[in-house]
Amino acid sequence: MLNYNPLHCLPSSEELPDSDDTPVDNELQDLIPSLLKSTLALVWSDRWDWYFGVNMGIYYDPKKSAIVPDGFLSIEVKRFIDGDLRLSYVLWEEQKLPVLVVEVASPKHLGEYSSKKELYAKELGILYYVVYNPFRRKKSPLEVYRLEDGEYILMSGDPIWLPEIGLGIGRERGIYQGIAREWLYWYNEKGERLLTPEERIWDAEQRANFEAQRRLEAEEQVHILTERLKTLGFEPETMAGN
Repeated sequence: MLNYNPLHCLPSSEELPDSDDTPVDNELQDLIPSLLKSTLALVWSDRWDWYFGVNMGIYYDPKKSAIVPDGFLSIEVKRFIDGDLRLSYVLWEEQKLPVLVVEVASPKHLGEYSSKKELYAKELGILYYVVYNPFRRKKSPLEVYRLEDGEYILMSGDPIWLPEIGLGIGRERGIYQGIAREWLYWYNEKGERLLTPEERIWDAEQRANFEAQRRLEAEEQVHILTERLKTLGFEPETMAGN
């Protein structure tokens, strides 16, 4: 009897285009999701069941072109596939929808509040949809939606807790790659912002410098005390021997 598997008839990730040759509209559309990804790589360094894609195509229908969000997170998937890096994210291979999609709006607004939002809700069924618009002034630059009964419901708060992910997401001023501005960050359940790799390195250097300074100060105090004892006619080496 012939065993038929329809998945074998679908194109694989190696056969599908891994770039649509569309340029990124602005640098933030790469930097913001990259910051989120690098922080996850640090705090989830002992986990191998997640993947964060940046400007990577998601193939959800073999008859349609890939959609390319600025960033997306999938959990309960392999961090790497057979030791290799993904060319794209193919749903009929992964068998797992991303749990979160991030779009960083450009000044032109390329459907982040309309067509893309509708597609993520209706066609893909993405649980969390995050839109960050740094050019917004009258409304909040950050909106996080949760899918309920096929519709996106705007969530409140900042940071906003995402229980299925076990992290919160929010915005705050900080420095990333030497750029001081508002960024998106991950937060723990207490609302405390998780440090980025750059901040961890800076913290470690500051602690090392502080300890080195304390050692120098202690050595200087010992030297001063030794000199005072000598002026009083005591030899510290002899006193130590006694």
